[in-house]
Amino acid sequence: MSGQNPLVPQGAAFFPVPAPGPTRTYAFILVPGFTLLAFSSAVEPLRIANQLSQHPLYRWQLQSSTGQAVISSAGIPVGVDGPLDPLDKSARLFVCAGNPQSAAADPAIVAAVQRHHRFGGVVGGICTGATALARAGLVDGRRFTLHWENQPGFVETFPDLAPTGSRFEIDGRLMTCGGGAASTDMMLSIIAEDHGAAFAAMVSEMCLRVVMPGLRKSEQRSSVAALMSSRNPVLVAIVTLMNQHIDEPLSMKELAEASGYSRRHLERLFRHAVGKTPGDFYRGLRLDRGRNLLGTTDLTLQEISVACGFATVSHFSKSFRARFGTAPTKLAQGMRQFEG
Repeated sequence: MSGQNPLVPQGAAFFPVPAPGPTRTYAFILVPGFTLLAFSSAVEPLRIANQLSQHPLYRWQLQSSTGQAVISSAGIPVGVDGPLDPLDKSARLFVCAGNPQSAAADPAIVAAVQRHHRFGGVVGGICTGATALARAGLVDGRRFTLHWENQPGFVETFPDLAPTGSRFEIDGRLMTCGGGAASTDMMLSIIAEDHGAAFAAMVSEMCLRVVMPGLRKSEQRSSVAALMSSRNPVLVAIVTLMNQHIDEPLSMKELAEASGYSRRHLERLFRHAVGKTPGDFYRGLRLDRGRNLLGTTDLTLQEISVACGFATVSHFSKSFRARFGTAPTKLAQGMRQFEG
């Protein structure tokens, strides 16, 4: 840990920074279940920047709501420098979270974020850290993001907020990323802003990134075409339309009219591409959304059924059991026991 003295490790590679300026401080609040990959992907570019420049460009410190070590997503405990102490406004404060995303809404963490932002500091969220920023009332009308797996549950919890599908977002004093490798993307972008694109490119090379995605925003997820291994524009358009209408499913007639083809043609297309009828495929998407909401929200079964376009809980439960081999209530109980 380098909460006080910046870490400047030795290394063979060297890239001078002519006017490094003062050391910038980053503070990471670790939330129980935080994603280890996302956290390390955010810290390592800072360490590499110090190593390449042989100058203390960055220091970092770790905090937790208890001041004690925090168990990561991989079950590995990570020690911290201390509790949620106030920071100088020049520091950048990031909430590192994971599953369950509700853990980031800890009142002490939300208060720390609110306080730092109120006094002029930069705040950010990594993976599901945006949940803390939302609870703090800091993302209204701003561009922000969080991991795609948790976006459906986030939107159900905060229906007036709309995260983007980008890997990371920087909007003034608000910085967020989807976690995973996107943490590195965001940090590379920050390093480029601080010390120039050429230096950030070298940090990117040290991360074994041939290109430097941190200097451009891209989507978190692959395209529908790539995921389905199909370039058929009609199939891609229909699946996209299905994903946009999970809570209020379109009828086969409406889907056919939107595609400009007959219902029979759509059925042949889906059977050839995915081995299912359009109706079965669509139902699968809705049930997958239900499984996601069971694992990432505290919504009731009734609320989840409605959010997935099922008229009754019994219909949802029966369909869920047929797809996943277990009742939704049993699956939800298992997930919550795992989170605990």
